[in-house]
Amino acid sequence: MGTLKSNDTRLSRVMPFGVGQVKPHHFREMAAVVWENKTELRYAWDILRRGVCDGCSLGPYGLRDDVMDGIHLCMSRLKLLQLNTMREFKASALSDANRLQYVGQERLRSLGRLPFPFVRRKGDKGFTRVSWEEAVGLAAQAIRRSAPQRMGFFATSRGLTNEVYYVFQKLARTLGTNNVDLCSRLCHAASVYGLKATLGAAAPTCSLSDFIGADLLVIFGSDLANNQPVTTKYMYYAKKKGTRIMVVNPMREYGLERYWIPSVLPSALFGTKLMDDFFQVRVGGDIAFINGVLKALIAMNRLDKEFVAGHTRGYEELDATLEQQPWEMLEERSGLPRLEMERFAQIYSVARTAVFVYSMGLTQHEFGVDNVKAIVNLALARGMLGRQKCGIMPIRGHSGVQGGGECGSEPDRFPGGFQVNEENARRFSNLWRHPLTSTPGLRVPEMIEAAHKGEMELLYSIGGNLLETMP
Repeated sequence: MGTLKSNDTRLSRVMPFGVGQVKPHHFREMAAVVWENKTELRYAWDILRRGVCDGCSLGPYGLRDDVMDGIHLCMSRLKLLQLNTMREFKASALSDANRLQYVGQERLRSLGRLPFPFVRRKGDKGFTRVSWEEAVGLAAQAIRRSAPQRMGFFATSRGLTNEVYYVFQKLARTLGTNNVDLCSRLCHAASVYGLKATLGAAAPTCSLSDFIGADLLVIFGSDLANNQPVTTKYMYYAKKKGTRIMVVNPMREYGLERYWIPSVLPSALFGTKLMDDFFQVRVGGDIAFINGVLKALIAMNRLDKEFVAGHTRGYEELDATLEQQPWEMLEERSGLPRLEMERFAQIYSVARTAVFVYSMGLTQHEFGVDNVKAIVNLALARGMLGRQKCGIMPIRGHSGVQGGGECGSEPDRFPGGFQVNEENARRFSNLWRHPLTSTPGLRVPEMIEAAHKGEMELLYSIGGNLLETMP
């Protein structure tokens, strides 16, 4: 296993605190967090000590989690504290909507919390405060006069609880529509369909704890250090156990080169080298790269033939497809020379265990489902599923991504992942004692198109900003 040895834990010969290097400024940012929460420090501390992280999808609870000992905290969570501690804004802040359209999102959030219901009627310059009774009455009237098929329900995937998602989709469905969608479905729909089609379950096959002690950690299309910085501590301890980290991505991310983990003193001072190997594929070149790796593994006779024969189907078709793909084509489409694909295959071939991590760099493509299936093929080829320190982990973005989907806030899935069809509509009709429709609903792009055509009368949106994200 000498080829997998990682040199991660040696302190680099650099100035302390990463002077002169591209790096996060954790302690400066922490001081800014304390300052912006200065009037509610006790409450902020209670949130950190007792609450569940409402930042990324990895969400520790309190200051710890079940994977490792010690404090586990990142700047993503700290920067969200003010959303919980900020004071309410004054009603006059919404008196002129035209003035607000030139204000950015961060500035709008900094105005404060929405303390009361506000309404903007046609012709009004701004929003007017109303009572809760009037707000509920206005919402009920709008729902009552709208036909079920002309209503849409949309929820964000950050900052909401599972209970909210469950009740939200139940409201939509008991009103007679499956037009309910979640912003995270746009992010990882490819994972849902790709993993379901190949492995039978649209979920990770391993835990974050499997990072620590795996021979190999392979990251595709994901900038973990910046988008899910809490993972850097997992990677730190993984490297202490000898894990080799390989990254396949069009862009070389600074955060994966070296990262300064504030809760680990040596890392906070000198940084930690995370990435051992980098394979710079062209945008959209992942499938060609993976096929090249598989082609090399077959030539090296390094597949786990017993696992493939006993636990997979379709190997002969894959082998025939690879035979028809010349190296010249794979090099052109992947953006990498044959030697690099063979080098990856050589490293992978001697690994006893491996975890494959990917994110939206793979899923946000026209062929995102095929990207996910390619990752599955790579793992199955050497039996890297169903064992400790092995598996496939799609990394999601926000705290409500997984829970929202599991609770049924999707147009073609009831809670628990049950597909919307006649059989499952009867199942949930009996459970909820209310008739439900068996026709899958509209996704949010289809809702927007329907609104454009005059076929949508009501949109119930919890969070999100469709004007900016889907202009």
